[in-house]
Amino acid sequence: MAFVKAGGCRLEYEWVGMGPADGPAVVMLHEGLGSVAMWRDFPLQVSKATGLRVLVYSREGYGRSDPVTDLPRPADFMHREAQVVLPELLTALSVRRPILLGYSDGGSIALIYAGSRLDPAPEGVIAIAPHVLAEPRTLVSIAKARVLWEETDLRGRLARYHDDPDGAFYTWNLSWLMPEFRTWSIEDLLPSITAPTTVIQGTEDEYGSIAQPQAIEHRAPGHVRTAMLKGCGHTPHRDQPAQTLSAIVDHIKATTTASAA
Repeated sequence: MAFVKAGGCRLEYEWVGMGPADGPAVVMLHEGLGSVAMWRDFPLQVSKATGLRVLVYSREGYGRSDPVTDLPRPADFMHREAQVVLPELLTALSVRRPILLGYSDGGSIALIYAGSRLDPAPEGVIAIAPHVLAEPRTLVSIAKARVLWEETDLRGRLARYHDDPDGAFYTWNLSWLMPEFRTWSIEDLLPSITAPTTVIQGTEDEYGSIAQPQAIEHRAPGHVRTAMLKGCGHTPHRDQPAQTLSAIVDHIKATTTASAA
């Protein structure tokens, strides 16, 4: 386990796999309840399948990173992660050619970063079940998660992955359930995305409908490819790992080939 300072916080991170030091690196951005450990062996699978190094880190409040002390977080917390924390982390770890691979909230962060035209510019964006706008089904599912937290052993299960499981849960849950989130959207940033983008979405995603990838397809000017996985829920890399990994490999092959050309 290693730590880096970014955004004024001490964040845990890990390099996974081998790849050319001067080549692109896949930077994985976790979901609203995720962490380095909660990716399990998926970063290693990505590295083996693509031949690239993979960087994973836990955001503030998650995993072994510094806890969040002020809740709820403001509605622009994903913007701050993308526009302040992530650039500092990439600079500190000398990542000059990132390919952003984000899941759920992490997918939103990847899109915000790409749409903000920050340095280093991403060579590609892979968004797994991202949030582009708040839908009723998103907020209903997040409210149901609160019930699970209060009535099941969800806290105990999260405690295996987070130093502060309560903080990790409420960092995500309280923020999304604030009234301000009913009109939350990152659609205004999509027209500024020029990096090749792949969206991976399950047809049975309880946190977002087909409106999410469609918004990206309609508003992002660069090449956008959508992989809709039939019968898949909100966790494509666990529900359908082979199909998800295939879409990631296809994206990276196309991206690296275009870059070399």
